[in-house]
Amino acid sequence: MNQILVGSQLSYTVKSPTTFLFNISVAQNRHQSTTSESIEILPFHKIDECAVGALGNRLFRVSAMPGEMTVQYRATVELHAEEVNAADLNEVDYQDLPADVLAYLNPSRYCESDKLYRFAGEEFGDLVPGYSRVTAICNWVFDQITYVPGTTGPTTTACDVLLQRTGVCRDYAHVAISLCRAMGIPARYVSGYAANLQPADFHGFFEAYFDGRWFLFDATRLAPIGGFVRIGTGRDAADVAFATIRGDVESTEVGVWANQQQGGDPLLDSDNVQTAISSS
Repeated sequence: MNQILVGSQLSYTVKSPTTFLFNISVAQNRHQSTTSESIEILPFHKIDECAVGALGNRLFRVSAMPGEMTVQYRATVELHAEEVNAADLNEVDYQDLPADVLAYLNPSRYCESDKLYRFAGEEFGDLVPGYSRVTAICNWVFDQITYVPGTTGPTTTACDVLLQRTGVCRDYAHVAISLCRAMGIPARYVSGYAANLQPADFHGFFEAYFDGRWFLFDATRLAPIGGFVRIGTGRDAADVAFATIRGDVESTEVGVWANQQQGGDPLLDSDNVQTAISSS
């Protein structure tokens, strides 16, 4: 078991009456649990906690009048990783997929898998189905895309990234998700904190579905996958933005951290192809 200290501090200048939805709190599931958690708005604002979407992503809704505002979130998280032999994981035939998984085969706002069927088939169709095929997709994305902050924005899609061959973590995840879906492998986007990520920031990675469970992947290889702490899950990043804002504001600070407590187990690397980590 590993214990990770996570947190974020977000500061804004609010210029008009504004409503915020913050998606920064740690998800609750059997693979991670919080031993302590706090959120504070300075100056004081009422916080409305919401469970949003079919997966119940935890959001904080805050209404603010003009002025300065800072959001501080902290949590101590215990990770209960379930590691399995990756060689034993098989893709699930379409006719056997549960109803709630089918949506993660469809194209979505940032993951245009329907435009990539032929390309994905040519690149990955001859590979052995299973965990190793998704690993090969991640390897391809890592080799073909260059991590360059500031080269993509809120309208950049997976196909845009494939054309320009640059992006950040969310773009790597969107491309990998799109290619998985094009190959008939359900895949979904995950936002979270990542221990040992440099520079520290909110991180975007993804899950693929095998044998009745979801498993974590990260095509960026920027942090050990065994130190990922999930925040929210959705079809793509549009479902799990860390802040959704309705109003006129200026962001003045975004601070994020995730640190492993001393004495924990070694964190599994994101490119480990022998061991898979179940996330749900």
